[in-house]
Amino acid sequence: MLIANKHASHTDYPNELKTMLSVESAEQSRAWLKNWQLLSSFATPLWDLPDAAARLGVARLSIKDESVRSPLGSFKALGAPIALIRLILRLWPEHDLDPKGLIQGRYKAMLTNLAVISATDGNHGKALAAAAQTLGCNCVIVLHANVSAEREQAIAAYGAQIIRIRGNYDESVQEAARLAKENGWHVVSDTSYEGYEAIPRDVMQGYGAIAAEIVEQSGSHADESAFTHVFLQGGVGGLAAGLASYLWEIHGRKRPRFVVVEPQQADCLYQSALQGRAAKATGSVDSVMAGLACGEASPLAWKILEPCIDDFMTISDEDAIGAMGRLAAGTGADIPLVIGESGAAGYAGVEVVMRHSQLARAIGLNRESRVLVISTEGATAPSLYSQYVGETADSVLARQAQWLKAAVR
Repeated sequence: MLIANKHASHTDYPNELKTMLSVESAEQSRAWLKNWQLLSSFATPLWDLPDAAARLGVARLSIKDESVRSPLGSFKALGAPIALIRLILRLWPEHDLDPKGLIQGRYKAMLTNLAVISATDGNHGKALAAAAQTLGCNCVIVLHANVSAEREQAIAAYGAQIIRIRGNYDESVQEAARLAKENGWHVVSDTSYEGYEAIPRDVMQGYGAIAAEIVEQSGSHADESAFTHVFLQGGVGGLAAGLASYLWEIHGRKRPRFVVVEPQQADCLYQSALQGRAAKATGSVDSVMAGLACGEASPLAWKILEPCIDDFMTISDEDAIGAMGRLAAGTGADIPLVIGESGAAGYAGVEVVMRHSQLARAIGLNRESRVLVISTEGATAPSLYSQYVGETADSVLARQAQWLKAAVR
């Protein structure tokens, strides 16, 4: 399904939105992140896939590969540490703390009694646990019933205390808030709710680093984007808001067309577009796209998305799994890529649109279009990846190495 957003604007980036998300704050966050040892010192690759572009019938198809940003394996590594740093700066304003020193772990002695907590589908919790371990505070992660044991172990490896509940993601968010109030802990969540916006805003600001690299790598400039269309994963809306707001502020009236993609059974942003407010999903919220299996849109993210996103669409689990396999296979001109279930959603969205001519016409996608998608994660659950792709991530990476070796000859 696809719906056009009647509230989308192609004016200059509004000043009122700059108070929430701005290029200036994103660049500050990006400068701090360069000091974290768990992040690569280099920009993640922006790959062109010419064979895929020809097969789908577009002029250019590029994919930003966030799987290699960090050993954490996903874009979430950019949001949690920034939120944690900004929380600590607000808690101890009189100490004149150095953000660079915080992310390098130089203040561990003063943070031993600080505890943070969050609910997660996997990637945000792992990033928060790793950031807390680096900075020196305690971390508690609440997991719902559908989070795999494999993802739980990956989070626990960074020293977090794990609490399991029987419910879904939204119930785990409620439980994290309850435990925080009961124990005097601080919630560091990537989704907002009534009375809780500062930290989700900080998380989204960290994601601006991805957009900044895209602008630099693609040869974009303020007068014209290198891309006509950008497909972004849904979830609660944080990634889409962080990237789209940055690109909108840079390109203004000439910004790309933004399309948000989410699972059919976790369609909270699609429903938000229908209802004109941050809304809940109508489905079972049990998608294999675990990072996008969110039942309720972030109200803060929706404040950005409502005037920013041009189209909202949903895809099936089968669409995402098929896209994972095609991206892993590669071709003579297209590099084989290890991309997880949620990471493949944007690319799957392009495939779905181009299979249906009426959808392609509706969003102006054609042979002159230059399309950008984001790979938000690698094989963060290796056994599931092997099951869906029919090949291990290591095997795909071995073929990728051979491809790269042949490409430089």
